Amino acid sequence: MAGTNTSEIRLAGVGRLYVAAAGTAVPETVTDGNTAADWGADWKDLGYTSGEGVTFSKKDKLEPVDVWQAVSPVHFVYSDRDLTLKFSLLQFNEDTLPFFMGGGAVSALGGTTPTGVYKYDIADRPYADARALGLEFTDKSGSTDVTYRFGIPRGQVTAADDIKLARKAPAQLGITFTAMATPDGSPLASFVMKDSSYAAG
Repeated sequence: MAGTNTSEIRLAGVGRLYVAAAGTAVPETVTDGNTAADWGADWKDLGYTSGEGVTFSKKDKLEPVDVWQAVSPVHFVYSDRDLTLKFSLLQFNEDTLPFFMGGGAVSALGGTTPTGVYKYDIADRPYADARALGLEFTDKSGSTDVTYRFGIPRGQVTAADDIKLARKAPAQLGITFTAMATPDGSPLASFVMKDSSYAAG
């Protein structure tokens, strides 16, 4: 609806991040009161994130077409699209550490005799680690809960922040996740919203 409407202001009060195998579709069913169940077993909940939440960035690079007859560009050519999510994970486990480090898996030591000790090896060189990433937040500030989902079907961690180990602050896994084009030409990312503001007026 055009014009001023305070009910269309969104606060990402409660949110979650999920990761899955590349190509996994973001669920389009939104269940009132239990949206976590909608994601199913294919998606892994990445747990707590820092209080800053998630930073969403879309940057398009345009190259100007200059001509002799004009001092301003007469046309622009799209040369690049950069779509990223930046966030910091607070939990260390078998899902978050390999995701941050760029792939691989955590293994249990001791063989058939459990020792309660686990090992994660960092590869000697980077490998491709394409994943699907899902973001969900619910705005509970209005009279009706509003839920937004954002899904990247194929992407990769392209930057990892330094891990600071200190006595007075939790260690964080700071991640920048960048969307990648899919071979079949499907959308780079998608929004799924349970929000009456989008209903045709």
